[in-house]
Amino acid sequence: MTLPIAVPRTLHRHVDVDGVQVFYRESVPDRPDAPVLLLLHGFPSASHQFRRLIDALGAHYRLIAPDYPGFGHTATPDGFTYTFDRLADITEGFVEQLGLTRFAMYVFDFGAPVGFRLALRRPERIAGLVVQNGNAYEEGLSPDARAFIALRPETPGAENRVRDLLTLPATRGQYEGGTTDPEAVSPDGWTLDQHFLDRPGRKEAQVALAFDYHRNVEQYPRWQTWLREYTPPTLITWGRNDPFFPEPGARAYLADLPDAELHLFDTGHFALEDHLPAIAPLIADFLDRVWE
Repeated sequence: MTLPIAVPRTLHRHVDVDGVQVFYRESVPDRPDAPVLLLLHGFPSASHQFRRLIDALGAHYRLIAPDYPGFGHTATPDGFTYTFDRLADITEGFVEQLGLTRFAMYVFDFGAPVGFRLALRRPERIAGLVVQNGNAYEEGLSPDARAFIALRPETPGAENRVRDLLTLPATRGQYEGGTTDPEAVSPDGWTLDQHFLDRPGRKEAQVALAFDYHRNVEQYPRWQTWLREYTPPTLITWGRNDPFFPEPGARAYLADLPDAELHLFDTGHFALEDHLPAIAPLIADFLDRVWE
C-alpha cells in the first residue's frame, strides 16, 4: 500500500539586518497563498527546535523560524548589545526583509517577549497567536523564575548563577524536566543547544539577556492591554509541568482572551519534543480557521 506523504522542501538562508547575519529556516508550501506562521524560539535553543514541526506542517503552511542574535547560526557584529529590545529590533527588521505583511506568531519562552514587542509595533500584521509556554502574566512565574528575574549584575554571585544554567546538565534538564516520557525527548535538542552555548561570546550574551529579563515583566501590562484591545485569535498549548512557567500562566491568558483555545499537556517546558503528534494538528486546524 502506498501512503500519501507530504514532506516540505525547507530552505536554510541568511539575511542581513543592520549588520546581523540572521539565519532562518523556511518551508516551501504547496501553494503561494498558504498561511504564514513565524516561529519564535526560546532559551537556550534556536530555530532547530522547530525542525519536526516544519516537517509536519510545512508542506501546507509557510513556516519561518529565525535564530535571534546570540543564538544558533545567526552571527552578530562586534559590540552588539544583547537586550530584548534589540532582539525585537532585529526580528522586526527580519520581518521587513522578508516582506511579511500578515502572519501568525508562535511564541515560546523568549519568543514571547520578542513577539509581543513586535505585536505592539506592528499590530496590523498579527493574524493570530500560538502560545506555548510563553509567559505574559505574573501568575505564570514560578518561584525559581522569580528568583532568576530578580538577579542583577551587582548581586553577589549573580553571574555565576546565570552561568550555572548554561551547562550541559542544566540544558538537558530544561528538556527532560516535567516530562512524563523522557524516552520521547530526543537528545539532539539539548546537545545542539549546548554546542551553540559553548561558542565564543555566547555565554556573555546569555548573561546580558538574563540581567535584562526583568524588563519583560515590567512590560506585561502593556502586552495584556494589547491582547484585550486587539483580541487576536489565540491557541494556547502548554506544558503544565514547566518548572519556570507553570500552568497558571496559561490560564491567565483567558482573562484577556476569553475565546482563546487552551490545551494543557502533561509535559514540561519543551512541549513539542514529546507532544508534537498532539500539538501539530491543533496548529494546522487553528491556521486554517484564522485564514478562512
